[in-house]
Amino acid sequence: MWGDIAIAFTIAFLTTFMTTPYTIRLAKKIGAVDTPKDERRINKVTMTRLGGLAVILGFLVSVIYLLVAMSIEKKIDLRENDYHLKLLGFAIGGLVIGITCFYDDVKGAPALVKLIAQIIAACVTVKCGIIIENVTIPFMGKIGSDIFYKILTIGWIIGVTNAINLIDGLDGLSTGITLISCISLLIIFSLNGSPLMSIILITALSGALVGFLPFNFNPAKTFIGDTGSNFLGYCISIISIIGIAKTYTAIVIIAPIIVLALPIFDTIFAIFRRIIKGHSIKAIMQPDANHLHHKMLKAGFTQKQSVLILYGITAILGIFVIICMDSGIWKALSFAIMVIIIILVGYKEFFKQRLLEESDEEDKNIQKIDENKENQ
Repeated sequence: MWGDIAIAFTIAFLTTFMTTPYTIRLAKKIGAVDTPKDERRINKVTMTRLGGLAVILGFLVSVIYLLVAMSIEKKIDLRENDYHLKLLGFAIGGLVIGITCFYDDVKGAPALVKLIAQIIAACVTVKCGIIIENVTIPFMGKIGSDIFYKILTIGWIIGVTNAINLIDGLDGLSTGITLISCISLLIIFSLNGSPLMSIILITALSGALVGFLPFNFNPAKTFIGDTGSNFLGYCISIISIIGIAKTYTAIVIIAPIIVLALPIFDTIFAIFRRIIKGHSIKAIMQPDANHLHHKMLKAGFTQKQSVLILYGITAILGIFVIICMDSGIWKALSFAIMVIIIILVGYKEFFKQRLLEESDEEDKNIQKIDENKENQ
């Protein structure tokens, strides 16, 4: 298995890393660029936004190669658990989202159109058999009917897809958070004895993200775009379902929710915030500049600091779930308490240091202005 994991990661990484420069050239040629034209835009210069195509290509090349190779070696049977049908639904749904968001990156598309595409993609995948099958409550057992699980699955796919898309506001933010989530889920799937299919898929996605991150981390050379961010959310929502299939362990079922808690709760808060502010359900479709990363910038953190802090939070959430699965809930809770204490102890000093750095920077800027005036 580990050899296949290494292959999945390496092929996805190399494919994405080597093809990203081509997507930059393509974006410039067809006008798929992000121009800073309102307060929501963090970038100060025009930036290409088709990097998601390289991520998709890296993921597909890796997965297709391994599925063919492993089928020949008889390590995997695509007829087992109807994987052939599930992968078909996965691919069709990804194609619907990819085409819609590619058009949005090039020409621009209304939020409602993208939502409809997400609904269609989710319905196709559910129709092809990718469904959350088990939700258990202690002392009550499995709950809900088949219709309940289908609706729950559609909601999960649409929700995670939008969560990753909405958090894509800083250089490398959605890419890095998704990568950390993928690594966490890979370890969780390994500990849980999840299907090999889910492990291969999550590894290929991780490799593609590692290949793209050097081009996307601050200062970014290109953006992943709606094509990429929607694809990431769609992929991780589907893979998490495949990874927890046939399990009744509560922590495994809620593991993807905890790992993706940051983008999920940011999205939930955005929904309520927009409804309250706009006094209408329609206001949900109206973008704003009050996401978590916007608030961190307003608090004085730089782009890089904000991204690294949010990376750290995502990593801690992933580690919490891994410890919980490997060593139990009490050890995981004690870990969480220790982390909170350490952060509380160190935060004040960290904050003071940041203020000093900002003060030094302001002094340098004032000195430059004075020097310019003297020269004039």
